[in-house]
Amino acid sequence: MSVKPEGMPKGVFTRLVFVLLFCAASAVSIFFSVFLLLSANSAIAYVIAISFTFLALISSGFNIMTSYSYYRSVYYNRYLQRINAGLRPMRRMPTVAIAVPVFNEDPGMVERNLAKLRGMNYDASKLSFYVLDDSSDAGVARDVERISKRYGAVYMHRQNRNGFKAGALNEMLARSREEFLAIFDADEELIDANFLLDLLPYFQDAGMSFVQTEKSYRKGSFFSDTVSLFDAIFFRLIQPSRVLNGTALYAGSCAVIRRSALDAIGGFPEYITEDTFLGFESDLHNFRSLHVPHVYALGKPIESFTELAKQQWRYNYGDTQFLLYFMRRARKTKKSAMSALSKMDYAAHGLGMNYLSSILILFTVVSMLIVISAAPFALGSIKQIFTPPYTILNLELLGMSAFLLSIFIPIAISKAYFNSYSKGVMMFALNFALAFVRLKGAVAALVSENPAKVWFKSVKAKTSGSMRGISLFRNAGIEIGFSGLLFAISFFSFLFYNISGALWLFWYGVLYSTTVFFFAKYG
Repeated sequence: MSVKPEGMPKGVFTRLVFVLLFCAASAVSIFFSVFLLLSANSAIAYVIAISFTFLALISSGFNIMTSYSYYRSVYYNRYLQRINAGLRPMRRMPTVAIAVPVFNEDPGMVERNLAKLRGMNYDASKLSFYVLDDSSDAGVARDVERISKRYGAVYMHRQNRNGFKAGALNEMLARSREEFLAIFDADEELIDANFLLDLLPYFQDAGMSFVQTEKSYRKGSFFSDTVSLFDAIFFRLIQPSRVLNGTALYAGSCAVIRRSALDAIGGFPEYITEDTFLGFESDLHNFRSLHVPHVYALGKPIESFTELAKQQWRYNYGDTQFLLYFMRRARKTKKSAMSALSKMDYAAHGLGMNYLSSILILFTVVSMLIVISAAPFALGSIKQIFTPPYTILNLELLGMSAFLLSIFIPIAISKAYFNSYSKGVMMFALNFALAFVRLKGAVAALVSENPAKVWFKSVKAKTSGSMRGISLFRNAGIEIGFSGLLFAISFFSFLFYNISGALWLFWYGVLYSTTVFFFAKYG
C-alpha cells in the first residue's frame, strides 16, 4: 500500500531561502534591541530597551524553532516512503467504530456525511456507526435521531455537555468494543472511500496509537479559502517535522485511533481541545503516531469572521489549558520519558497562539513607548544618520525593517506554496485582527471562564445601522480603542516632525482596526 502525498514540499533550496529570511528577521530585531540599549539615557529608556530585548529574544527563539521544523519537514516524504515499503497486506479486517459528533448542526449535512461514510470501501460487517448528539435544539436532535436510524447508526444523546466532545466520545467508548476508532466531524464529507484500507496497515506497528491525515475544507469564498491556509501550513510544514520528532499532533478528526491505546491512556482527556491532550498523553505513554499527508474528507469552510473568532478563541483557550497541563505533567514525569526536543515542541504548541497574540500586542505597546519617548529629529545626510545624535533614526529604520520582513515572509510563503500573494496579505492582517481575540481566550482559560459562554455575536449584513454599530463595538471594542490610541499618538508624532514614528504607529493602527473591517464585511 502507498499513499501519494499531497502538497509536495518545495525543495531544499527554497527551504534555505526562507530559513535565511526568518534568521534575518531575528537578526534585525536583535540589532534593534542593541541600539535601544546603547542609546538609553534614562531609567524609563532602559525599561523600554530591556522590554523590547526580552520580546526580541522570544521572537527569535520562535523563529529558530519554526525554521527548524519548516526545514526538516522537507525530508518527511522520504521517511513515509520507507514506512510504506515495509507494509504488508492485512491478514484480516479489524472491527472499526466510526463516530460522528454533532452539536446543533444542520441535519441535512449530517445525513450527507453518513451517506458518504456508509460508502466506505471496507467490510460492512466490521463497521459500526455512532452518532454522538449533544444538540440542545430539540428539533435538530429529533431529525438527527431519525437520520441515524435510517443509516443504521447507534444514536447517543446527552442531556449535558460535560467534557464537551471528549465527554461524548468517552461515553461512546464505554458502550463499544471495536478495535479501532475513526472520527469525522459532522461537516466532514468523505471524498476518498479507501480511508480505512489505506490507514489500517500502519497499525502493523504494535506501538502505533493513531494515524492522522491532512484536514482540508471545501472551496468557498476568498475569505474562507484564506482561512483554510492556516491549517494547510500546519499540516504541510509543521506536522511532518513533529512526526520526525516523535510529537505528532492528533487533530480531532480524519484519523484512526487504536482502541487499546485509548484504554491505556484513560480515554479522551476531557478538555475543550481534547485532540492536543490526546496526542501528548499518547507520547507520554510511549506510543508512536504518524501523519499521512493526504486529504480523505473535506470540511465546511469558515465563511464568517465571527465563526473564525469563535474558533480562534476556543483554540487559544484550549492551548492555554494545555500549556498549564503540560507544565504540571512535565514536572511529574521522569526526565527520560520526554526528550528536550519533545518538551520544546509541546511548549511551542501551547505558547503558539499566545505568542502570536501577546507578542504582537506587546511589540506594539513597546513601539508606542519608543515613539513617545523619542526626541524629534530631522532627516540628515547618510553620514549624520550613523552619528550618535541621530541614533533614534537608526532605531526606527531597524524597527521598520523588522516590520517589513514580518509582512514579506508570510506573503512569500503564501506565493511559494499556495500561488497567491493576496492570501498572504490577508493572513498577515488576520493575525493582527485576531490578536486580542486570542488573548481574551488565554485570559478566559487562566481565570477558568466557562468555555461555553457566547463571546461573539454575528453581525448580519441586513442589520440596521444603529444595531450593527452596537454589535461591532461589542465584538471589537478593545480593538477600536487600541487602534484609536495608535492613531492619536501617530497624529501627535507627526505634529512634532517624528515622521517615521508617526508612520510606524499609523500602520499598526490600520492593522488592529482590520478587526472592525472583517466583522463588518464578513459578519
